Amino acid sequence: MSTKQVEIHEVTIPVPDVVKASVSHKILYVQGPLGKTRKTFKKIPVDLAVDGKNIVLKSLGDRKRDYAIFKTAESIINTLIKGVQTGYTFKMKIVYAHFPITVKVKDSFIHVENFQGERAARVSRIFGDSKVVPKGDDVIITGPVLTDVSQTAGALQQNTKVKNKDHRVFLDGLYLFEKLDKIEK
Repeated sequence: MSTKQVEIHEVTIPVPDVVKASVSHKILYVQGPLGKTRKTFKKIPVDLAVDGKNIVLKSLGDRKRDYAIFKTAESIINTLIKGVQTGYTFKMKIVYAHFPITVKVKDSFIHVENFQGERAARVSRIFGDSKVVPKGDDVIITGPVLTDVSQTAGALQQNTKVKNKDHRVFLDGLYLFEKLDKIEK
């Protein structure tokens, strides 16, 4: 490819009728039936504009790196649109051998009580607008923003990690076992 043949990548992402999108100062606002979210594109080198019911995304360069960044931005936008329409669900399993683990939600925190017989509860944060519902031996995390739901699940799993013991024997903890692209009760 010569220097005169510059290929700038551009894509038009259609926005469904139930979703509203707007851009202000390189921040994309998306609102749908399940809630609203925003994503800043200040540090992502792409051009972003809303044209009627479409989001127009343009690459700022013609190199492989610019194309990779462009495709990542496109994926982020599609994830935001899908999230405010259908939402995301992560299901986690409570696993214990001797001491029964209890999971309670208080305000914007998840309390894991009696983990390996500990007196103090282990506390994890709930990110964004995620909803956490303990049901028997399962913990169901739902929400319209994929990053918030996955951050909440990851923090909960990391918080109940067994330390200073053989992890092949001590399998206690909360483990992710199912991811869904819809909100399921």
